Amino acid sequence: MSKFVRVLSVMIAVVLITAAPAMAQAPGAVNPPLITFSGAFGAGLVAIGASYGISKLAAAALESMARQPEVAGNIQIAMIIAAALIEGFTFFAIFVCMQQNPWAAN
Repeated sequence: MSKFVRVLSVMIAVVLITAAPAMAQAPGAVNPPLITFSGAFGAGLVAIGASYGISKLAAAALESMARQPEVAGNIQIAMIIAAALIEGFTFFAIFVCMQQNPWAAN
């Protein structure tokens, strides 16, 4: 528990220390290429996370079907529903990341 508290307190301290300089910037001082890169980087992380999640889901479902073939249909339906929910979240997250692009609204 104490390690968790130490890590959490360091994280909070870093956020509090770096928040003030970030909020003190003048309007228009943001670097547009950096904003574009952050949106693309976020979309890439979302795609990697979704593919990892779906692969773990499929591996667990196939292992369960191999262990109990009589319930393979129920497991397959649950796997498809879970994969669809992951994909829905992925599309939403990619949409949010791409909205960071200042030229997307034009």
